[in-house]
Amino acid sequence: MSSKGQSQGGRARAHHCTVDRRQSSSHLWADRFDGLLEDVFELQDRVAISVAGVIEPTLQAAEIRRPSERPTRDLTAYDLYLRSFPHVFSFEKERIALALDLLRHAIERDPHYGPALASAALCHHQLELNGWTNDRGSNRQAALDLVRRALRSAGDDPDVLGRAAIVLGRFGEDIDVAIGLIDRCLTMNPSFAIGWHWSGVLRIWAGQSDLALEHFETALRLSPRDRVAFYLIGAGEALFLKRRFVEAVAKLLGALEQLPTHAVPYRLAACCYAHLGRLEEARKIVGRLRQITPVVIPSVVPYRNPEHRELFLSGLRLAAGETA
Repeated sequence: MSSKGQSQGGRARAHHCTVDRRQSSSHLWADRFDGLLEDVFELQDRVAISVAGVIEPTLQAAEIRRPSERPTRDLTAYDLYLRSFPHVFSFEKERIALALDLLRHAIERDPHYGPALASAALCHHQLELNGWTNDRGSNRQAALDLVRRALRSAGDDPDVLGRAAIVLGRFGEDIDVAIGLIDRCLTMNPSFAIGWHWSGVLRIWAGQSDLALEHFETALRLSPRDRVAFYLIGAGEALFLKRRFVEAVAKLLGALEQLPTHAVPYRLAACCYAHLGRLEEARKIVGRLRQITPVVIPSVVPYRNPEHRELFLSGLRLAAGETA
């Protein structure tokens, strides 16, 4: 990293900061910061967090390509976990099933393999989101069992904490427990972009839409080229709950261009159109949703705020043509 700082008129500047991969000489990061001289330590923190946030996805990819530290002594379990990694966030039914199969084999070989346990729990979470399970009760129990085992095995791993938080927030009853886990995760690694995204999702479920938007913006700032569709979904959902339907639907449709097999943005976009009185467009969205899942209106929604639950369910009922 190269940087340049100077003091002019009581201000501190760091500009044209760069991070290069020395093996390939590929440019990873450049940004400009400006602040008061007395805030120089805060300025340094901003630079450090920005750098770490941008290079985190690159380092994660490097872990897959060239493992040097293994959270399990079983190399076959580790290989199975790495092979599952690209499929966990695919939001494609067959690929999530493949990820679960690989992770089950990894866990059979090492029952205390925390990252594999947490990833398997997250797969069950994805199945719930998209309505891709025939037995919601058993799917929920499997997710909770896995995530609790993951926390017992690797409760000091920020990634495990983050995955556990989102799974417990979806399937558990106490949202404060889930928020406590994600706060701990981000205290341990404040540059964890997807952790900030998960924090935003949990704040939405807790009824804190404004804070959720802040956390989604933080995630995007830390990793502006990675997981943009997730940012669009999160921001769209927060705007929907704030009844800013026109802004929300624009983001949700943008997300569907990148993740056309993810049920959540379809449901939210249909709600937006329904509440705007644009029922024809709402029903077209529902028609597209039915192509990926039979579940248009979930039996359980994660919003703890009763007004948010009713806003969501009433919009979906309108969009689906239901009267009750």
